[in-house]
Amino acid sequence: MITGASSFPSFCFGSRILKQKHVDLKFLLPNFIITRRSLWSSSPPATSSPRFSAELIPTSVAPRSLLPSVSPSSISHCQIIHSWIIKSGKYGGFGFVGDRLVATYAKFGRLDYALNLFEEIPHKDLVSWNSMISVFSQRGSLRDNLNILRRMRSEVGLGFNEVTLVSILPACAAAQALDAGECIHGYAVKTGFCIETKVVNSLINMYGKCGSVDAACRLFQAMPLKTLVSWNTMVMIHAQSGFVEGAIDLFNSMRRASIKPDRVTIMTLLQSCADLAAERTAKAIHGCIMNSGFNSDVAIATALIIAYAKSGGLDAFHDVFHELKNPDMIAWTAMLAGYATHGHGKETITIFNLMVKEGLEPDHVTFTHVLSACSHSGLVVEGKKYFEVMSNVYGVEPRVDHYSCMVDLLGRSGLLEEALELIQSMPIKPNAAVWGALLGACRIHNNIELGKEVAERLFESDPLDPRNYIILSNMYSAAGLWADASRIRALMKDRGLKKSPGCSFIEHGNKVHRFVVDDRSHPESEKIHARLEELIEKMRRIGFVPKTEFVLHNVDEEVKEGMINKHSEKLAIAFGLLVKGEGMPIMITKNLRICGDCHSAAKFMSLIENRIIVIRDSKRFHHFANGLCSCGDYW
Repeated sequence: MITGASSFPSFCFGSRILKQKHVDLKFLLPNFIITRRSLWSSSPPATSSPRFSAELIPTSVAPRSLLPSVSPSSISHCQIIHSWIIKSGKYGGFGFVGDRLVATYAKFGRLDYALNLFEEIPHKDLVSWNSMISVFSQRGSLRDNLNILRRMRSEVGLGFNEVTLVSILPACAAAQALDAGECIHGYAVKTGFCIETKVVNSLINMYGKCGSVDAACRLFQAMPLKTLVSWNTMVMIHAQSGFVEGAIDLFNSMRRASIKPDRVTIMTLLQSCADLAAERTAKAIHGCIMNSGFNSDVAIATALIIAYAKSGGLDAFHDVFHELKNPDMIAWTAMLAGYATHGHGKETITIFNLMVKEGLEPDHVTFTHVLSACSHSGLVVEGKKYFEVMSNVYGVEPRVDHYSCMVDLLGRSGLLEEALELIQSMPIKPNAAVWGALLGACRIHNNIELGKEVAERLFESDPLDPRNYIILSNMYSAAGLWADASRIRALMKDRGLKKSPGCSFIEHGNKVHRFVVDDRSHPESEKIHARLEELIEKMRRIGFVPKTEFVLHNVDEEVKEGMINKHSEKLAIAFGLLVKGEGMPIMITKNLRICGDCHSAAKFMSLIENRIIVIRDSKRFHHFANGLCSCGDYW
């Protein structure tokens, strides 16, 4: 039997550990003595010294009992335990301890130590190999993981078990290595591990992260026993893959299956509700939060505030915030962001002042929301004030985002020259967002000359962003400069750039309905188009004139009217009028900025139908009521 470290001449890494100085063990011994008192063969050695070394650990203590009883908090602490294990002469008989040390070294970021120790473990069992696979997986090192798997098979002839598969699949997911993941899947099928729920959950996650959501769905549907982890994984991969409607559908299926959601489910779903402005689903999740006892969780409450704010529920997110006993900085910031997005500049400033009064120190994110609120509300004087006090009073130096907000504020107010001067005086290099804010202002105020100059800068600094080309092309089209507009669009085509298609979303009947321009795919398509035509005819009778200048094609006026009347927002509003009860607000989300004609049409529709219509576009909220918009036509 091996009895000492001298029996391991190849343990050069262990030798280096032994040569290191003794480190104070005062942090280790109290917990060790309390939890393992029965393991001492005799009373602890008496000492008057306040310092302890590895020799003070009794040699009769089994190494496998030492590591669970102490939690090393640094590399040096880990090395103390390591050196004692070697000196105890019990290193070779307890592979478990070596595995724990490998994991601990890796935890503290010393992969070199972990690798050296792993290579010097004399009798590596499957647990040892799995420990190293787990280490590489946590670091996202797929190549090293695959090498370990190869060595397992070729050097020692070990097969994989459930832990091996669950450990390596996250590395495939992180690297988006679908081919490697499919090979692991094939092995799992061949060896019968696909009956293990944990393995299937890991496979679902891998396929989802690799973009193969259909494969993940097939695995999920075939599971005989779907755990909460299975449901959470499916919800998460749908949300992260952009299939937000699917995530919400899964949540509804969970409820029908009597699966109680946990914190992970709720946080993921609230983000999905925020993305699609699904207020009804947010309210259902709010009910789950109350029933599950998560109402005191500040992080969940903050996510709920954001979901309500992005779903148009101003009163709801205000109530959630005021139910918090001790809102933190993130919760206050969520409130600021909510009011800013809705264009409530004065309310945003009020919240800011309350936050400061509560003793919280505003940071750069806080001021970004305050300046954004001023921009959306046309509060030029207030915006300038807070831009100055952020550095003079609170010591927050302006960043690019703050300059972008100020350029947007000045530009929207028609102060284009002042906005340009601000850019030119910036102590930091302006980025595409800053120049893009000025280009947007040039579009609003039809300043083609300055717009052309700014666009050229953007084409050089950010040549792959199609939005800049579209804005300049739209400016040319609105001015009747069709040749210039065609030239810009041809440039887009040459560079392989495409405009994102506009689409609008509306929630109804536990489902999110999606519309694109002239959409005929909806089951109620005929009724929707008929309702829209009826609505447009009523609007014309009271003076509505389509703004055909927003049709960016050189075609006849009649054709322009036909094109603009079938925009996705209008179809979504018509659908909302068909399915929503009398007097119920209509909430719509648009992935792009609302066009001027749809903005004008929504005001008329709100007047004719005596209905509140809320549209959240890519920049802000528009609340239409009685023929007016909350933005004051300032967007």
